[in-house]
Amino acid sequence: MSVRVLIAEDQAMVRGALSALLSLERDIEIVAEASRGDEVVPKALDALPDAALLDIEMPGGEGLSAAKELQERLPSCRVVILTTFGRSGYLRRAMENGASGFLLKDAPASELADAIRRVMDGERVVDPGLATAALSEGENPLTDRERDVLSASANGATIEDIAGNLYLSEGTVRNYLSTAIKKLGSRNRIEASRRAERKGWL
Repeated sequence: MSVRVLIAEDQAMVRGALSALLSLERDIEIVAEASRGDEVVPKALDALPDAALLDIEMPGGEGLSAAKELQERLPSCRVVILTTFGRSGYLRRAMENGASGFLLKDAPASELADAIRRVMDGERVVDPGLATAALSEGENPLTDRERDVLSASANGATIEDIAGNLYLSEGTVRNYLSTAIKKLGSRNRIEASRRAERKGWL
């Protein structure tokens, strides 16, 4: 019996290559493809895949958010995050959002096919280098609100803009930013947001 797979990847060439390579496996069938994060759940509910391969950065919503919603709406579907971004914070967030696997895109196709089979058998499959990095980095020190405020400030938004976008007072925004900057050992919010993004905490 074939494993029914959904592939979500915004780059058409990469998505096509993944689909073609996995279709060569006798026990894997590609039943749906998505190019945007907001297409993942509707297409999964329509095709009812056994497993979903999700990229992290896509238009219309990131793969980590799609993974969480997919686990809520279609818990029978196993999620494997497939990404070029080897950031330990992404790995932690993926596991918190219900992912069963986390692999880098440069992994051989045979390794990816094997990972799909293993997660279907109930295993967790994680790139070994990323697992080691995640353990050495430790937990994300930022609260959800600190992460929201820091993320909103990453593109140079003013305190007033951030407060308006997040429905907070300007004083509250300053407090969250100050705490986040201290936790990350940074000199300012730009440096703090870059550091947090590098670690995959935003």
